[in-house]
Amino acid sequence: MTALHSDVASGSTRAAWMRGFALTPAEGWLSLILVALMAAAVGLSIDDAAWVLGDPTYGDFLPWVGVLATFITFVAVKAGWPRWATHVVGAVFAALVLPLLVGAVLLPDGASPVELYRATATSVTNAWIDLGPLHLAVTREIGHYLLVLGIVVWSVGQFAAYAVFGHRRPLDAVVVVGMVLLANMALTVRDQLSLLVLFTLASLFLLARAHALEEQTAWLRRRIGDATAVRSLYLRGGTVFIVAAVVGSLALTASASSAPLAGAWAGVGDKLVEVSQSLQRYLPFGGAPRAVGFGFGQTATITGSWSQQDALALTVHVAPPDRNRYYWRAVAYDSFQGQAWAWTGARGVERDRGVDTLKDEADDPTRLGLRAPVTFTVEPGANKGPYAVSPLDGRTVDQGSKVYVVGASGYFSALQLSDGGRSYTMTALVPVEVDQPGGRTKNRLRAAGTNYPAEIVDLYTPLPKDALGPNSKALLADILAKSPKDNPYDIAATMEAELKTFRYNSNVSGMCPVGQSVVECFATIRQGYCQYYASTMAVLLREEGIPARMVQGYLPGTRDSVTGEEPIRSDTAHAWVEVYFPGYGWQMFDPTGGGLARNDPPPEGQVVQPSASAIPALPSGRGDNEPEQGRRIPAGPTTGSGPTQGTPGLMIVVALVLLVAIGALAFVAWRRGPRRDVTADSVWRSISRTAARFGFAARPTQTVYEYAGSLGDVLPTARPALETVARAKVEVAYGNRELGAERVGALRDAQRRLRVSLLRLAFLREERRRRRRR
Repeated sequence: MTALHSDVASGSTRAAWMRGFALTPAEGWLSLILVALMAAAVGLSIDDAAWVLGDPTYGDFLPWVGVLATFITFVAVKAGWPRWATHVVGAVFAALVLPLLVGAVLLPDGASPVELYRATATSVTNAWIDLGPLHLAVTREIGHYLLVLGIVVWSVGQFAAYAVFGHRRPLDAVVVVGMVLLANMALTVRDQLSLLVLFTLASLFLLARAHALEEQTAWLRRRIGDATAVRSLYLRGGTVFIVAAVVGSLALTASASSAPLAGAWAGVGDKLVEVSQSLQRYLPFGGAPRAVGFGFGQTATITGSWSQQDALALTVHVAPPDRNRYYWRAVAYDSFQGQAWAWTGARGVERDRGVDTLKDEADDPTRLGLRAPVTFTVEPGANKGPYAVSPLDGRTVDQGSKVYVVGASGYFSALQLSDGGRSYTMTALVPVEVDQPGGRTKNRLRAAGTNYPAEIVDLYTPLPKDALGPNSKALLADILAKSPKDNPYDIAATMEAELKTFRYNSNVSGMCPVGQSVVECFATIRQGYCQYYASTMAVLLREEGIPARMVQGYLPGTRDSVTGEEPIRSDTAHAWVEVYFPGYGWQMFDPTGGGLARNDPPPEGQVVQPSASAIPALPSGRGDNEPEQGRRIPAGPTTGSGPTQGTPGLMIVVALVLLVAIGALAFVAWRRGPRRDVTADSVWRSISRTAARFGFAARPTQTVYEYAGSLGDVLPTARPALETVARAKVEVAYGNRELGAERVGALRDAQRRLRVSLLRLAFLREERRRRRRR
């Protein structure tokens, strides 16, 4: 190193850099490998979670991104570049490398670098157009998702490398990288214990090596003992401790009969779930997300799989002797966008307690056929979201609410409660199946005609241009050929029966090409879960000009015949179809196969002459009294479900990443200490105040050196830093000396170290109290 400084002084900068870099870095090459392993663990974790379309092959490049970022930052640091230059160079390399890697995923057959850059740019641009100007609920592009994930991993590797080799603060690197890793692991149900072990080993060995190097430096500075032997002793002892701790932890994990972290997400704020639903359209979808909350939102993204959870979503109390079984609808969607549904352009109408929620709106149930009232109370469980559930059309609720409707006439999307976290009592009007005007039978629905309001056609028949492909068109033709009559009801009933023959499968990840419409996918592979069934039926009906929409809510639970209590589990979340019939409003159909849907059709009824126009609307309030003969539309099964909306890897990843980033930045900022100029007096005052808060205040008779020595006895590893601060305090306060730049730098560094070291006093306070009692 003497030769190196001599060369620098003589101007031989390039030769000096080459000779200096050829030498083993002070931290050792093993430290570089350990940092690279930490960054690679994050990449492997995100890759294993398969966030993009549930396909793990898309993220295979992520571990190498972390390793490359670590190596480039290490080279820049050892080249002597300043902090900002190092980060800028790392960012430039990321901008050059990441688009190439993403392009290689988008063009797996290979292409030139220019074509790879163009593929990435095109994908990102199209995603921006979809989510921005077109305001689609979801984009079919994946390049921007891969690019963002790559940036996250690159940033982790770059930060960790600079924290270790630039700032010499390996603890910062371990904390930040560990938070990102744990955040990703917390969002997926995949078993990533091996990655956690890899990160733990790498981080512990890195900290042990850093501590051993620090002790060696301190012994060399003081010229006491054999510094090399001391470092070797620390490394051997640290290795034994790390191996024993990891082996013991694995043994405990294998033998533990409980899951201490299973409830880590219990009680996640409902507002967080609600906010994250609005961000869902910007998040990659796929993987196996952990259930962290539940709720239906403005969009319903259809992924390749869904995570089932067995929590109690809510409990409904229906007054006996009502034994009808109801589907509990939460939200309705008007816009299909290939891989998602959404309610678009909805307006919220404020309603006071007890006021008809759909009064003067097109979906007002009092004007749509015979209706019977049903009153029920809902007690939220795991689902404390803002939207009320109701069998078909809710009329009044015992708290303030806001009903969301689409279109100028007002068609239902959702009913938001002023306080969704508490129980509510609601009255709904459900259709009556009776063979008289306004009642529902098959023949009366057949005779309803097709004189749809123009707004219904505009809202509930449009489709994107590629919603159907050759297989879905062939499926529609087959269904039409099997329909006994050419009218909307028979077409819908035939379609419902045909789709029920398809195989129910809750995981169809990777079975269809990227960006393919879920309808064409379902018609091709003929398997999927309830969103696939409902989407396909609604889209095929729209193709025939029949207004239809997908709705989501819950299947009925098992109701106690005495108390009327009906528990609803989260795993009965479901999607089905509602078809519009003039004069009657919406009629539900459930095409889900696998024996999950058991909704009974209306009775046949007497033949009714088809009407050329819509059945006249009944006067307001006509449905308040149920006829003597007739029955309400029954609902279906107590088992089976569709994908739960608002899943955590899709719903709250942005919010969680923000929390992780804020926490990491707060820790790093706190560790760095104030940026203003430090003085011996201010540093000593800060340290004394911190120690006093933890019960280690100075005694009135203690001198500066005595107090620093007493703290050093409690925290041996902090003794050198305490001595540095105490010596500076005495020299300035009592010797009227001015500290040079080197001493001020040492003082600042000592303060940074002590801000972390003194935190350990909080764990020693109780032990000290116990000793005093003895």
